[in-house]
Amino acid sequence: MTVKVGDTAPNFTLSSQTGQPVSLTDFQGKKSVVLYFYPKDDTPGCTAESCAFRDSYEVFQESGAEVIGISGDSPQSHQQFASKHNLPFTLLSDTGNQTRKLYGVPATFGLLPGRVTYIIDRDGVVRHIFNSQLNVKGHIEESLKTLKELK
Repeated sequence: MTVKVGDTAPNFTLSSQTGQPVSLTDFQGKKSVVLYFYPKDDTPGCTAESCAFRDSYEVFQESGAEVIGISGDSPQSHQQFASKHNLPFTLLSDTGNQTRKLYGVPATFGLLPGRVTYIIDRDGVVRHIFNSQLNVKGHIEESLKTLKELK
């Protein structure tokens, strides 16, 4: 299955860096969600992307959106990564990559977990998808542009 623009985003429940369960439906009717899948904590590209989301976090909040990062790393790894880089948003642990598969996030070169961002509106509908392993800043730019259009 591959999630497309216009689809209802599949719900999931995963553990956050604090060990608390977080579901996509927790935000429905309240906030848009910027859901970004990234390969691995503390790697150069993933650190750059997460820090760019951090640096624009206030703008995302002002746009009525919550930022959520997902990778296959453990909650403990996420906790260290978030603490080290002062990440103010939730990181979710998809250790079996079931949510990644549920969304149909492709692997880069068939090996590396993909880097894909989904903009999900308050009603749970996917409004934009940005897929780029290398253009990490593009994930933030595309997300903010889409959120402005939703207002």
